[in-house]
Amino acid sequence: MRVEAKLLLGLGLFFGLMCAVYWNWSLENAGGVMMFAAMLLGFLPGGYYYFWSRRMRARPEDDPNATAAQGAGVVGTFPGTSIWPFTLGMGAFFTVLALVFGIWLLIPGLGLVGWAAIGGVSESRRGGRV
Repeated sequence: MRVEAKLLLGLGLFFGLMCAVYWNWSLENAGGVMMFAAMLLGFLPGGYYYFWSRRMRARPEDDPNATAAQGAGVVGTFPGTSIWPFTLGMGAFFTVLALVFGIWLLIPGLGLVGWAAIGGVSESRRGGRV
């Protein structure tokens, strides 16, 4: 995870420098706050990855002399096709539309979200279609 940590910390440093330049040059608050937020979006996960990369053993991806066989893991089964992610997305869509067009859209939105949650959980436990 060291490469990911360095990439995110570098992005955080870049946005931090750009934030300082932008804030002092433009004297505009909204853009400076957004650049500060972008800096945090680089530093927070980058610091977390760096914290864990120092405590974990090196992965094959981190070793420049590693072979492809060292990085190959167990290939398990992949989930089949399912309608429940689409149903969950439509429920979330209706729920957000309730903020724009009216609270009455919250009823079908939350109904679809609940239906997708129940369907997805029951499908994952049975291993097949509901």
